[in-house]
Amino acid sequence: MDLSNFTTLQNLEAAFGGESMANRKYLFFADVARQLGFTDLAKLFKETADQETEHAFAHFKLLHPELVVEDATALTDEQKREIVSRCLSLAIEGETYEYTTMYPEFAADAQRDRDNPAAEEFLKQVQESTDHANTFREAAHRFGLLKFIENYHADRYTEALEVLNGGQAATRVAGEEPKTRKWICRQCSMIYDPVAGDPDSGIAPGTPFEEIPEDWECPICGASKKTFKPFEEKVAA
Repeated sequence: MDLSNFTTLQNLEAAFGGESMANRKYLFFADVARQLGFTDLAKLFKETADQETEHAFAHFKLLHPELVVEDATALTDEQKREIVSRCLSLAIEGETYEYTTMYPEFAADAQRDRDNPAAEEFLKQVQESTDHANTFREAAHRFGLLKFIENYHADRYTEALEVLNGGQAATRVAGEEPKTRKWICRQCSMIYDPVAGDPDSGIAPGTPFEEIPEDWECPICGASKKTFKPFEEKVAA
């Protein structure tokens, strides 16, 4: 679908927002009806909410065709990671907007209107949206790290297959320069690259492994620093 038409794009976004809002509203109505003993009405609201979800999904698929999965079995691991990474990026973007712009502005408006309960609710949502954004960022970071781990595993399997078929094992050595020497977790194969550091854990780019605090943990499996060993890389032929 061609989304270059700005009006159509806006309408799709509005339709997605409307159907999404209807879903949550009807679920709220279903909860109210259930508490009051109107089980049939509660069921009706719940069924309609589910239908509104399907409508919202249909709109969202048009807005983000890159996320549509027709046949997961036909996708490579890299393609799967790209799709999930895109989902995480959109989630981070949304939560970041909420805690940096939307809720602070709403809270300020409520305070000007002297509506303290609303202001308190908006400020509470600022913190929750911040927490959500940070969680999504951590997940995105882990996906990024896993990409290198899976590449490492694939490389070792490829080498093992070559040796099995009569080839020679590659020569591998650990780097000698601390500023560029990588380290690998013996528990999960996470590779620490001092050039990149681990910003999400407070380790700045350019930090040699030896200078990382002793209480630092593997961002993938939580193993201690002592679990890591120098990473031996292939020597160029």
